[in-house]
Amino acid sequence: MKGKLVLEDGKCYSGEFFGERENTIGEVVFNTGMNGYQELMTDPSYTNQIVVMTYPEIGNYGFNEEDLESKEPKIEGLIVKSLCLHPSNYRSVGNLETYMKKHHISGLKGVDTRSLTKHIRSRGSMRGMILPEGHEVNWNAKEVIDHHEKMKNPVDLVTTKGVYYRGDASGEPIAVVDFGIKEGILRALEHKGFKITVYPASTKAREILSKNPVGIVLSNGPGNPKDLPEAVEELKKLISSKTPIMGICLGHQLLTLAYGGDTVKLLFGHRGGNHPVKDLTTGKVTITSQNHSYTLDHEKIPKNMKVTHINLNDGSIEGLCHQRDPVFSVQYHPEASPGPMDSAYLFDQFYEMTRKKGVSRCL
Repeated sequence: MKGKLVLEDGKCYSGEFFGERENTIGEVVFNTGMNGYQELMTDPSYTNQIVVMTYPEIGNYGFNEEDLESKEPKIEGLIVKSLCLHPSNYRSVGNLETYMKKHHISGLKGVDTRSLTKHIRSRGSMRGMILPEGHEVNWNAKEVIDHHEKMKNPVDLVTTKGVYYRGDASGEPIAVVDFGIKEGILRALEHKGFKITVYPASTKAREILSKNPVGIVLSNGPGNPKDLPEAVEELKKLISSKTPIMGICLGHQLLTLAYGGDTVKLLFGHRGGNHPVKDLTTGKVTITSQNHSYTLDHEKIPKNMKVTHINLNDGSIEGLCHQRDPVFSVQYHPEASPGPMDSAYLFDQFYEMTRKKGVSRCL
C-alpha cells in the first residue's frame, strides 16, 4: 500500500506502508545509529515522535523480548529506506514488521531518508503525518488538534503510575524519579547493588526523602523540561537535602532549571549511538548514545556549576557538576542500550558519591 510522509512545511516524501496502515502524527526526527532500532522504539524519550533511520538497511536482526527499554513501543511511527523482512539472528523471534503490527505502529519503507534527513537538518524538526497516497493533510482537523493537546506533557504518558521496587533488597537504598526511564538505567543501577525505589514524576520531595535514600537518580524522559515546573520546584527541595543526585538527559535539564539556569531547543536534536563527547576532567573522548531535543543555554549556566563534558560535533554542553553540592548530570545516556558502553563509569562515580555522603563530585 502506497503511503507518504507530509511535513508541516508542505514537503512530501513517498514510500510504502509497513506495520500498521493507519494515519500517524508526530514530531519527525532522525536517528544516526546503525543498529538499536528495537531499543529506540521502546525508549520513552521518543514519545510523540516519528523516527527516521539514517542507516539504509533496517530490520536485519529482527526483534527479541530481552532488549526492550519499556514494555511496548513509544514511537508514533518509523521511516526507513530499506526494510529487511527475513532477519538473521539466533535471538530473533520475528521480523520488525510483525512487531510493529502487533503494537499498531505505522511505518514507511522505500523513503529517500537521505533527502529527508538533510531537509530536517536545514529546516529543523517539525510535525509530520504518515497517511495513504492520495489523502490530504488538514493540520486544523480535530484529531490533529486533539493529538497536539494530548502531547503537551508527554511525561504524564510514560511515568510509572505507582511506586515500585528493583534491585537488591539488602542493598543501600536509592530513589529513582521516573520521567520516562529506560530499563538499561535500572539494570545499570542494579549492577551496583542498590535497593531501588522508583517514583512517579509527580512525587513530592518529602515522600522521597522520608525513606532516607543514600542517593537520587533523575531519569531521562520526553518533551520540554520547561513543561515540568512542579518537578523543578520539588527538585529544589531534593537538592537542599544534600543527598547525592545524578541527572540523566531530561533529569540533567531539570537540574539546570532548578539551579537557575536555562535550556534551549536544538534545531534537530541529537539522536544515535555515535556522538563524540569529551570529558573535560580527564581529557578523554567517549562515544555516546543520545536522544534529546533540548540542551543547556551556554549563556545561562548556573552559579557554582562546572561544565564537565562537551559535544565535539557542535560544542553543546553534555555534563555538569556542582562545586559544593553532591550533584552531577549528563545530557547523554551512560547506560547506552544499545551502546556503546564508554560512559558506564558514570554509574561508578554515582556509587562513590553515595558512599561519601555530601561531597561534591567536582572536588
